[in-house]
Amino acid sequence: DYKSLPMWDSNLPREQRINDLVSRLTLDEKVRQMIHSAPSIPHLGIPAYDWWSETLHGVARTPYSVTVYPQAIALAATWNPQGIKNMGRFSGIEGRAVYYRSLREGRNNQRYSGLTFWTPNINIFRDPRWGRGQETYGEDPFLTKTIGSAIVAGLQGDDPNFLLSAACAKHFAVHSGPEPSRHVDNFY
Repeated sequence: DYKSLPMWDSNLPREQRINDLVSRLTLDEKVRQMIHSAPSIPHLGIPAYDWWSETLHGVARTPYSVTVYPQAIALAATWNPQGIKNMGRFSGIEGRAVYYRSLREGRNNQRYSGLTFWTPNINIFRDPRWGRGQETYGEDPFLTKTIGSAIVAGLQGDDPNFLLSAACAKHFAVHSGPEPSRHVDNFY
């Protein structure tokens, strides 16, 4: 029974549990967990999970009722990191509610039902021809750092052992800007 495995024993140190889990995964299972729609691993009790969720201005595209905030560029215009942190916290709480409801309804492996959020968008918006500029905090790197840090802190919460939700800054390595070669550039 997988429930007796050390990886599921919450009394053990986290590092020991992680090491136990990784040692039990096959290479194929590890690789399959790296895609956004990760399949279940029944023999270890790991459910299917879709990593694709967003919360740039509230939990996005969920079938449930949640709070929608102004677009990121409007949020940045407030220059209010504490307000943005609060919005992130509220979104993290709503995201957790969406996740638990999705689990109860058997939707845990569907897009927009998880606790991993692709936010903030830390692109520096310098070209108005780019159609996704409203997702950014504008053209100021200092403001982007300040507001981006605040939403991450809110989304992830203050508990030293558990995340409220997980934020992942998007477009960090390669952004969706107006460069025509953005889908073929090789940075190696």
